[in-house]
Amino acid sequence: MRIRRELHEAAATLSGADKAMKETIARIGLPDFARGRRSQDHFAHLVRAICGQQLSGAAAATIHGRVVSALGGTVSPEVMVATSVEKLRAAGLSMAKVRAVQDLAERVLSGELELNRVARMPDDEVVSALTQVRGIGSWTAEMFLMFQLGRLNVWPTTDLGVRKGYALIHGLALPPESKELELLGDDYRPFRSVAAWYCWRALDDK
Repeated sequence: MRIRRELHEAAATLSGADKAMKETIARIGLPDFARGRRSQDHFAHLVRAICGQQLSGAAAATIHGRVVSALGGTVSPEVMVATSVEKLRAAGLSMAKVRAVQDLAERVLSGELELNRVARMPDDEVVSALTQVRGIGSWTAEMFLMFQLGRLNVWPTTDLGVRKGYALIHGLALPPESKELELLGDDYRPFRSVAAWYCWRALDDK
């Protein structure tokens, strides 16, 4: 009930802040923003995110499935560091991604990255902590905030889908650049994650 109430509030706030967004919300309906629907632990989520970088959805799912099999079905830091580079490469990971998932595992095991604390950390601190890991950039950290931690005020301005969706909603000839979009998103606080969701859905709806 609380989540649904927040999403109603988000839709109302965004509608009041932006006429073009209001029309999109009226057409698409209440957001189905996946808050609080976490189906795996933080480490496993990040491993999946790294596996899927720069791949289509189908290819990402295939590679991730092979990696899970290579780990014996248990995606944990302990199993990851015990799995050979050769086995991970054979599962389909590039060398850069092998280094990334191993660096993630090593940082978690050493205590340098305390994934059990991130749910209590502010957004900027979570991004700062995660981007210390090899292969995790701001976009991956922002997706983690939105879809793993359910944070409602994330505005992923480097995401091409958000930029294109914003342009479509507002009738712009070209997507705004990231710096411009950062300012344009101020009116959507404190529900910028939901605004980003509507930008993605506007593209799907088209």
